[in-house]
Amino acid sequence: QVQLVESGGGLVQAGDSLRLSCAASRRTFSDHAMGWFRQAPGKQRELVARISSGGSTNYADFVKGRFTISRDNAKNTVYLQMNSLKPEDTAVYYCWVPVYGMDYWGKGTLVTVSS
Repeated sequence: QVQLVESGGGLVQAGDSLRLSCAASRRTFSDHAMGWFRQAPGKQRELVARISSGGSTNYADFVKGRFTISRDNAKNTVYLQMNSLKPEDTAVYYCWVPVYGMDYWGKGTLVTVSS
């Protein structure tokens, strides 16, 4: 079983930055990829960024150059640094870990970007 707890969301203005954190309970955290998804009101959940167990990263086109995903295996934590935030980034952001074919999700943290 994996428990994921996100933090760091909030209300910011366009152009501001936020850093999201996700702490995982699983001791073998370093063996698995992790990622961040988001879901805006009325829209489907979409992948924002993913980081492999080896540290390789992938980003959705709409965040490339603005967001950075990273991980600290010693702390069982994955981060999402979000810069140059736009109103269209407003969404609930979810931490995600695929473990042996099963997807685990956090409860989400709300990011609201005002114009």
